[in-house]
Amino acid sequence: MQNNKQKNEITMIRESDLTLEVVILLIFGAFMSIFGLLLFRINTGELPYNPDSMYGLFLVLISIQIITLGKTPLADLRRSWALITIGIGSAIFGMVACFIPGILTEFVRILAGIILLIGGISLLLQLFLLEDKGKLWMKTPGVLRQLTIICALIYIITAILGVITLFPGITTNPVTAILLIIYGISFFYLSWCIQKATRLYLSESESGALDKTTSKGFSIFQEVSLPLSTTMLITMAVLITVLALLLFPVFLGLLPFSPDGQLGLLLVLMAIRIMALGDTPMGQFKRSWLMVVFGLIFAALGIVSSIVPGILTGIITILLGILNIVGGSVLLIQILLPILSGIRNPPAEPVVVPTILKKLLIIQIILNLVTIAFGLSMLLPGLIPGMLVAVILFINGLILFVLAFMLEKVNQIEMSVEQSGEAPA
Repeated sequence: MQNNKQKNEITMIRESDLTLEVVILLIFGAFMSIFGLLLFRINTGELPYNPDSMYGLFLVLISIQIITLGKTPLADLRRSWALITIGIGSAIFGMVACFIPGILTEFVRILAGIILLIGGISLLLQLFLLEDKGKLWMKTPGVLRQLTIICALIYIITAILGVITLFPGITTNPVTAILLIIYGISFFYLSWCIQKATRLYLSESESGALDKTTSKGFSIFQEVSLPLSTTMLITMAVLITVLALLLFPVFLGLLPFSPDGQLGLLLVLMAIRIMALGDTPMGQFKRSWLMVVFGLIFAALGIVSSIVPGILTGIITILLGILNIVGGSVLLIQILLPILSGIRNPPAEPVVVPTILKKLLIIQIILNLVTIAFGLSMLLPGLIPGMLVAVILFINGLILFVLAFMLEKVNQIEMSVEQSGEAPA
């Protein structure tokens, strides 16, 4: 018993090698399975239902695939600035649907239905018509053959759900719920197949290509490879800026607002960062299987909050408030302690700190202060006036954009230094 317990503990802290694609597929699997299970009780009227946030969350997840991987509902495309811009645009539509109920209800439903129907048919045809996909995979016994079969099943269900989404009265909710559960389980199995195939057929350099920036020059149609951390930072910056801009008319009473949609989306994006990067509100941690479990728990809470309003609002508000306050405070202390220590015990020779690192330090200090203020506004709603909360969030969003730009600049400087160091050899 003792040995088994120790083995389990070692497994949980072992580094996870999940690719970003697998992480997103796991989130999709959780999303569809949970929605299917909840739909039974939604159908009987036992639970409320927020279709805007549900469709909005779906669009944001699709957009993240486009932005980070270049995977669109129609095909895998070159990950260019043009494609990233399209992904950000569709993410904004999804975010607005999550935050503001009733404005885009029909639009996001029809858009989601078209994506599912056309995407399912398009991907199914490509699977069996392209020489480097299903035709090749079916010749290889093992995981590639399983991958072909599960992809075909997912694409067929995708197209069926597209028809159901476009024509809601075509079937009953219980039938849709069963389809969604099968769909979710299929995504879990697909993620296992892709992860296994990645381990078998891709080298470390290929699987880690997402974390390198290889593009030179600038063209909106040129392939670009932003680090995942920068990409997720930009996505969060867009989310928080859009939220801030929408809160101004909300606090003036001009627009309705869904706090559950907001909280749910924040949790799901946080879950992706935790699972893919080990990046938490408390700081950076090793990408362990424990982080994957925490990420899935956060994602599940966010998905339920998005679909069923009012059930988890209080719990998630307190959770995010505490995480923002404690996380912002911890990171602020980690930044300030070395600075204070250097002031009290100055080195014998002055250390020259590059200007960009000084600016980066200032940005991080401001960001953590804003994060703490946002956390306080969540835990103590009356403490900070609504309009001031919107201003704080807007500043937060702008700072995240600046931080993403500066981190990318630092990354490019480091790469140029490495290349210049390798040149003489």
